[in-house]
Amino acid sequence: MPVKKLKTQNLKLKTTAQKSKVAKAVVKKEVKELPKETPARKASLSVAGGGLKLSVYDTKGKVAESITLPKEIFGIEINTNLMSQAVRVYLANQRRGTVKTKTRGEVKISTRKIYRQKGTGRARHGAASAPIFVGGGVAFGPRQRDYSLKLSQKMRKVALFSALSSKLKAGDIKIVAGLEKLESKTKNFADTMINLSLNEKKPQILLITPKSGKDFQSIMKGARNLKGVKITSSNLLNTYDILAYRNILFMKDSIEGLKETFLKEK
Repeated sequence: MPVKKLKTQNLKLKTTAQKSKVAKAVVKKEVKELPKETPARKASLSVAGGGLKLSVYDTKGKVAESITLPKEIFGIEINTNLMSQAVRVYLANQRRGTVKTKTRGEVKISTRKIYRQKGTGRARHGAASAPIFVGGGVAFGPRQRDYSLKLSQKMRKVALFSALSSKLKAGDIKIVAGLEKLESKTKNFADTMINLSLNEKKPQILLITPKSGKDFQSIMKGARNLKGVKITSSNLLNTYDILAYRNILFMKDSIEGLKETFLKEK
């Protein structure tokens, strides 16, 4: 009998060399063109007294319960300019700035005059460290510099909340319960993504887990090989990741971790 192929559709395994890199253009488009309210969002999202009520799905893709999301995080006024600024700061801070070339005064080479000044018929030259010679220094080459930028904690928080609010408005946020109970196999997580209708041609899924722990390691082992899936914890969220990925998948317990991290009183 022929062996049945796994129906993982477009959720292909990725190698280390083929890990997906999100282009800056994707983020700029997300920031510039905020998504409008969709019918899917109207069906699963409703306004409750203390916040926004959103459906919670199980690993089979069925609605298991509902959860109330805090308006302070998912229901604020969207600040496009602040989101764009947060993305720029994030990308600038990823630059290492360690590339460096040596000038003619830094190369290790003899400083003697390579031939006499006059009488050779050739152009006059000094040391062999000049940029026009092989083995000489580099003129106007790159130097070490610090590209890092700063953004206040309050501004980073508002930018993150704006990004989450825009994703919720577009219906791109889903909450799933029971992922921590799955066996750490890629097939199980691939089937779950299919059940949640996240099996797109070019999947872009940001899976947000609670703070690092035993469950986090189990999920990492099972889902890290899925193409287009990035795993991060709720206490490490940033504006760039939220805007860079089309679908945001929260584990149920990660909502509490989000509130503890960003809404805690000092």
